Amino acid sequence: MSSVLFDVPGPKTRTRNVYLNIITVIVAVGIIAFILYRFYESGQFTAKKWEIFTFPRVQQMFLTVIGATLKAFAVAAVGSLILGVLLAFGRLSDNKWVRVPCYWFTELFRAVPLLILMMIMYYGLPSVGVKGITPFLAVVVGLILYNGSVLAEAFRAGIESLPKGQREAGLAMGLSKGQVLRIILLPQAVRSMLPVIIAQLVVILKDTALGFLITYNEIIYYANYLGSQGQYGSPVVPAFMVAAVLYVGMCLILSGIAKLVESKMSSRVKIVKVKVGTAG
Repeated sequence: MSSVLFDVPGPKTRTRNVYLNIITVIVAVGIIAFILYRFYESGQFTAKKWEIFTFPRVQQMFLTVIGATLKAFAVAAVGSLILGVLLAFGRLSDNKWVRVPCYWFTELFRAVPLLILMMIMYYGLPSVGVKGITPFLAVVVGLILYNGSVLAEAFRAGIESLPKGQREAGLAMGLSKGQVLRIILLPQAVRSMLPVIIAQLVVILKDTALGFLITYNEIIYYANYLGSQGQYGSPVVPAFMVAAVLYVGMCLILSGIAKLVESKMSSRVKIVKVKVGTAG
């Protein structure tokens, strides 16, 4: 089947690909080594710049801002998934008065940059008399509106990619269109679109970093504060290196959990197929 879809690489092509991969690795390692060397030459690894991270109060504050980041991510992730499902169902509705507003809502908030949404929430709404907009609320609502619209399009595409016979069979059994979408099509679409959902959840986690621009006390905000401490040599680079490591670690943990869920779902589907085949 693979030879039908594309030409199998010959010996010369395989050898060339090996050389290209080796060159790419060498270049990447060289760039990283040069950056680390420049950091070393500029004194970014001196004890004075890293001393601040040994203080218990600083370590405790890092735990606090990690909790604030994860709190914003958790609320935004749940809200985005719920909004995405609702908008996807609205996009697939037969009612024009539901379908058209959901279409324009999705297209609008997919097109508006996330930072602008946060700025409008935090700075714009209070200027027109809306009170009680905290940095946390502005971050979460902005993330939900943007990522919910992106997920809505992913859910819609996943549902429409399923065989039409399943929808027709559900309708023939007497189920309403909403029941067919909710019971039959959506679970399959979620399984097929799980890699996209995982990728978008990682995006939500990383985009919480934009909250520092509206004074939300998360990881980047605190790292920026530490970097401004002149009595410790203004450790800007060390502070953001620590922040980067924390974000990479959280994203890896999230991806690991998502892959575990995906493997569990796949194993359950295989078990159901085996039982159905045995019963048949």
